[in-house]
Amino acid sequence: MSELENVHPFGADPSPQPRAFDFFETLLVALIVYAVFLFAAQLTIMLSLPAFMNGLSPEQVDVLWKQQHRQGAAVLLATPAAVAVLWVAIRRTGREFTEYLALNWPSRDGIVSVIGVMTIFLTVEVFVTIKLGLTRPQTNSDFVVGGATGLILFAVVICLAAPVLEEFVFRGFMFRGWSQSFLGPIGAIVITSALWAMLHTQYGWYERSWIFIMGLVLGYFRLRSNSTWLTVVAHSAMNMEILFLGGPYV
Repeated sequence: MSELENVHPFGADPSPQPRAFDFFETLLVALIVYAVFLFAAQLTIMLSLPAFMNGLSPEQVDVLWKQQHRQGAAVLLATPAAVAVLWVAIRRTGREFTEYLALNWPSRDGIVSVIGVMTIFLTVEVFVTIKLGLTRPQTNSDFVVGGATGLILFAVVICLAAPVLEEFVFRGFMFRGWSQSFLGPIGAIVITSALWAMLHTQYGWYERSWIFIMGLVLGYFRLRSNSTWLTVVAHSAMNMEILFLGGPYV
């Protein structure tokens, strides 16, 4: 059922509404979630570095730090920690984790539709980029490939871990709180999309402008379907397609 269908036909709904975090509470919890994620990821990488790294040059340490298998393992281990923070915060409101984040599994037609939309979106992006004569992608990312293991971990991270964490936080948690604040659903979609685009600091402004537009599309899916899993599928499908094209991941 769409969240729009929960609006009472005669104005204010007389039944008591479940508590949601307000605007500033939502922002605070989201910041804590990402702080825990970054701490857990950095800790994982530090523990994975060889004991003899003290004898290495700064350039050698930098190469070890940026190896994809270390980065991938860090994200995979840090994601459950971040989701756990969300779970604790949501449970303190007395609401169910899956209900608050709208973790409702979408229909098959919904999944087919979003995959089609994501494919069209990616096609338009590539077409516009080529017409503008821009090199794709414009990115500051310089991770070092760590062989087959690194590539596999990288694929799992961008096609599974990153979509789950980002959609749980932005289209799940932040949308829930902010859509019921003074922002309303449309304001929540716009602000979460802008913050999501800004989060991708490894890219230039051109890539981030496309990420912002994609955020608007994902926010629309979330609003109309009342399913964050649907946006996870769309996000994952987009990254899976880009994986074969070598573009900027989101």
